[in-house]
Amino acid sequence: MNLLIKSPLSARIGLCIVLFNIIVAIFAPLIAPYSETEVVGDVWEQMSGNSLLGTDHLGRDLMSRLIFGARNTIALAFITTMLSFLSGTTLGFVAAVKGGWIDNLFSRIIDIIMAFPTLIFALMILSVMGSSVMILIVTIAMLDSTRVYRLARAVAMDIEVMDFVEVARLRGEGLWWIMRREILPNAMPSLVAEFGLRFCFVFLFIASLSFLGLGLQPPLADWGGMVRENAGAITFGIFIPLIPAAAIAFLTVGVNLIVDWFLHLASGMHN
Repeated sequence: MNLLIKSPLSARIGLCIVLFNIIVAIFAPLIAPYSETEVVGDVWEQMSGNSLLGTDHLGRDLMSRLIFGARNTIALAFITTMLSFLSGTTLGFVAAVKGGWIDNLFSRIIDIIMAFPTLIFALMILSVMGSSVMILIVTIAMLDSTRVYRLARAVAMDIEVMDFVEVARLRGEGLWWIMRREILPNAMPSLVAEFGLRFCFVFLFIASLSFLGLGLQPPLADWGGMVRENAGAITFGIFIPLIPAAAIAFLTVGVNLIVDWFLHLASGMHN
């Protein structure tokens, strides 16, 4: 609590933005005035008492779609980021601690995956395998874990040469004990900061795929998909697609403000 009180205004703003989105996502069924698929009016109606943000291209309430979209998009991005960190961090630590042929094997596989442009690789897999939620999560987590692996391996290699790790080896501690008790606590500041950045990347990547029609599929609400579905409204001077686009930018800025503050703390600069 004391740390939060002393935090800069930008970090408090970021925290408020993130907490607001989390609360909306958790309590979406209670907050939304309608279900995410209910048709409540004509196409692209203006804001009114019946629909506070207007309606979309099918006459569904835009506010309800936006609220349910927060739940779907944020939950998917969080689960994907967690999976990418579990796999990337574990492999990176193993490669750093074991070294030798294991490090070379893991690193070469990661290099091969990273040689493909991320978006093209994802489009190729999703076009062949389909755009189910599970395929979407596994595909993005696999691609994102390569970046996490690189960071985890680099941080672990700096830590595993230190004296306390060597002492643990001399005591006969095993690989998993060293990774869990010695390397992970010391690598945590870098990993937590990277988690925020990776979450933003995954969040924006899912929105991009949805905009291209390969993300979450209708009738599920998704912010990126909402921009694509209502893009035609711009032709008629209706700015409804800008609302979900603003929601994407709003959350991304909030997460980045928190990450900047955390990096400032981790660097040891408190002025």
